[in-house]
Amino acid sequence: MATSRSPHDPAHESRRVRVVLADDQTVVRAGFRALLDLSDDLVVVAEAADGEAAVRAARLTRPDVVLMDIRMPGVDGLEATRRIADDPELALTRVLVLTTYEADEYVFEALRAGAGGFLLKDVEPEELREAIRTVAAGRSLLAPAVTRRVIEEFARLRAPLADGARRLAGLTAREREVMALVAAGLSNDEIGGRLAMSPLTAKTHVSRAMTKLNARDRAQLVVIAYETGLVRAGSID
Repeated sequence: MATSRSPHDPAHESRRVRVVLADDQTVVRAGFRALLDLSDDLVVVAEAADGEAAVRAARLTRPDVVLMDIRMPGVDGLEATRRIADDPELALTRVLVLTTYEADEYVFEALRAGAGGFLLKDVEPEELREAIRTVAAGRSLLAPAVTRRVIEEFARLRAPLADGARRLAGLTAREREVMALVAAGLSNDEIGGRLAMSPLTAKTHVSRAMTKLNARDRAQLVVIAYETGLVRAGSID
């Protein structure tokens, strides 16, 4: 017969995904907390009503994930995301951005700043919980149908950066090819199948490209692919 664990069991606590909730609306934070409290593997360790408080909470609690609203008073979620992503002591903390509208330029900027993905605020409960687990595991929340559309929309409005070719100069031809497929939303397994290589080899190429471009995760790699002109809006299916 299964036995229940005490919520204060250190072994149990160590396996839980630690989350900071950052939103200026108390009722929104309460709603998300209630949803996360239903899962044994997720725990809210702090709440914040603005970006400044979110950064402080992240530095104090070292969470796995910060669920970050973009539009908050004072320091907004975009700047808070940037500060967290730039803090070496928070290298293992991931940011999952919340927004009301998927076609939001701030989402694009948040991905550039280092967010691991984004969700709409009306997300289904289990989708929210699974997204947190995905980002906490070090994977980007890159749903091709949504995230790529957001990136393409705002990449379409701006020309590739002037130093795009220089930024890509350190990549091998294969790394560029793999990076373009990442921008198309392909997984390592799918990239391996497309290029006749093992998924592990595909992962190695992705990791090398990220290291050379100082990209925090696959989401940033996609943004860089568009910014540098490696791929262009509407050029990939």
